[in-house]
Amino acid sequence: QVQLVESGGGSVQAGGSLRVSCVLSGYTRNFICMGWFRQAPGKEREAVANIDAYGLTIYASSVKGRFTISKDNAKNTLYLQMNNLKPEDTAMYYCAADTRRGLNCPLGNGYNYWGQGTQVTVSS
Repeated sequence: QVQLVESGGGSVQAGGSLRVSCVLSGYTRNFICMGWFRQAPGKEREAVANIDAYGLTIYASSVKGRFTISKDNAKNTLYLQMNNLKPEDTAMYYCAADTRRGLNCPLGNGYNYWGQGTQVTVSS
C-alpha cells in the first residue's frame, strides 16, 4: 500500500535552515500531486506548498520566498527546503499525496495519503 515517511525535522534558531524529506513507497507512477502541510499546537492544519506531476509549485503566502518544495522522482522523495525560519514556523510538518490526479493540485484538502509527520521547532 502507499506509504509516506517524513524525516529531517529538528530544532533550529530563527534565521536558520532545515530540509525535511518524505519518501513515497507503494506507488510507482509519477502522475501524482504531493504537498507539505503543517499543524501547530492549538491551530488548524494549514497547507504549506505543493508540486504537481510536471513540477509546477504553489506556496502559501506565509512561506513564499523562504521555502522551496521539490521532488526527486528517481528516489520517490519529496523535499521541503526551509530557509530564514521563524518561530511561527514551529509545527508538525506532514507530507501528503493525491494519487488520483497529477495536475491542478489543491493547496488544501483533498489528499488521500498522509505521512506521520516530523517536528520542526524554531527558537527565537
